Amino acid sequence: MSATPAPPLVAIVGPTGTGKTDLSLALAEAMRARGRSAEVVNADAMQLYRGMDIGTAKIDPADWRGIPHHLFDVLDVTDEATVARYQPVARETIADILQRGAVPILVGGSGLYVSSVLFDLRFPGTDPELRARLEAELTEHGPGMLFQRLAEVDPEAARRIGSRNGRRLVRALEVAQLTGTSVTGALPDEPAPWHDPTVIIGLAAPRDELVERLDARVERMWAEGLLAEVTELIPNGIDRGVTARRAIGYAQALAELRSELTRDGAIAQTQQLTRRYARRQVSWFKRYPDIHWLDYDDAGLVDAALELVDEASDPNR
Repeated sequence: MSATPAPPLVAIVGPTGTGKTDLSLALAEAMRARGRSAEVVNADAMQLYRGMDIGTAKIDPADWRGIPHHLFDVLDVTDEATVARYQPVARETIADILQRGAVPILVGGSGLYVSSVLFDLRFPGTDPELRARLEAELTEHGPGMLFQRLAEVDPEAARRIGSRNGRRLVRALEVAQLTGTSVTGALPDEPAPWHDPTVIIGLAAPRDELVERLDARVERMWAEGLLAEVTELIPNGIDRGVTARRAIGYAQALAELRSELTRDGAIAQTQQLTRRYARRQVSWFKRYPDIHWLDYDDAGLVDAALELVDEASDPNR
């Protein structure tokens, strides 16, 4: 008698604004209706933070529909979110779900975080003292000097990161000094899967529709109280957070509260950065091997996703 196949690991990815959360809930409910349990695991770096809800479109626990959710609200806004810390926790969480015989549904648009779970990627550790020195240099001199230094020791990483992303420049230099190796945030040419079977579902939307949805979403963030949310997070230290204060929308809300941006300016800048981020997400996930792209608004979306899970669950189909 052949062994029972392991439950599949399902990942729902794609650009922001395509309904990944909605599909994860609908898919989990569809599986539950057929007697199979599923649990959701967060792969959105900003949804790891407590209190960052409106600007991240985080689902309210009241709307979980009885489906277990993991790795939401696990960081304070003063904590630094890193993929090196996320990967082992996410994989342990997924392993526990699989051990229970349930299907883990990994949901999010943070490309490197998703990749760290799905593929055999390894991430160097950190050195707090070295990181602090590099952060101090960034604050004092700006990213230009760090970029020049990285270009000397790791030209490819410098090219990929660019001269303006101070946080990634700091990390690349930290890795270079700690290990003598490169960190580029890129997938290997042929990444090996971490779990077999794995189903990767990508949600796609026409560019013009996506832009319209994203712009409207940003306007809703302000209408629903993003500024008040950020005001409440200031006593918790969001303006000191290495990662949280730079989040799209939150950085602009902080700037508005400091009178560095007008309301219209903060919204416009957030819309621009959100559109740019969505383009990067599309480029990232297009590199995934064996990804199944589905239209975000297809009436048969849930059935199509369920069929993919069924196929992975029964290799003899």
